[in-house]
Amino acid sequence: MCGRFVLMTAGRDIAKHFQLSEEPELEPRYNIAPTQMVAVVRLDAETARRELRLVKWGLIPFWAKDTSIGSRLINARSETAADKPAFRAAFKYRRCLVPADGFYEWKRLKKKRQPYFFGSADKRPFAFAGLWERWEGLDGEIIESCSVLTTDSNELLQPIYDRMPVILKAEDYDLWLDPTVKKPELLKHLLKPYPSEEMTGHPVTSEVNKATYESPDCIKPVYVHED
Repeated sequence: MCGRFVLMTAGRDIAKHFQLSEEPELEPRYNIAPTQMVAVVRLDAETARRELRLVKWGLIPFWAKDTSIGSRLINARSETAADKPAFRAAFKYRRCLVPADGFYEWKRLKKKRQPYFFGSADKRPFAFAGLWERWEGLDGEIIESCSVLTTDSNELLQPIYDRMPVILKAEDYDLWLDPTVKKPELLKHLLKPYPSEEMTGHPVTSEVNKATYESPDCIKPVYVHED
């Protein structure tokens, strides 16, 4: 599961990394939580260029009667997403990148759940494999939303949690976004645990447990006594 993540890289650097034609205005976010607005990179249907848009985190299928289902669909298991009714259409037609600088997972200790922060070893931003959807209500309300794909944990995360977000390598962005690629079997090789040696992780303050807590302190290492 991926339940919180971080995006603190400046807009100009996001534009460079994701090859965007425009520099987005982004405020540093240190504790992004489900149902909040998040940045996604996708292809513009008319220009076929990459664009960054803000959508709601928690996918609302186009066929949903209301928006309440979104809070339960923040993640999609990469092993089954292409076949699940909630994600099937998005997997085929509406894949996206979710820019991030890191994410949190929680380790269950004897008396509490301890948050850990994980990021890339080179401190550069990366992208989760994501799906996005467009929902229209009976009153004409339109909501765009997304979900983050997950996979088995790599060796670094295994002691903490058994799942992790699918992190794509930059050279695979084009394939993941390519609208002409519709067969899941052509994408499955991308949906694997990210190499442990290219990541770092450390325990962080329990303040991260509060979705309202936003501070650079969220990602600072702390000492944890696990007894």
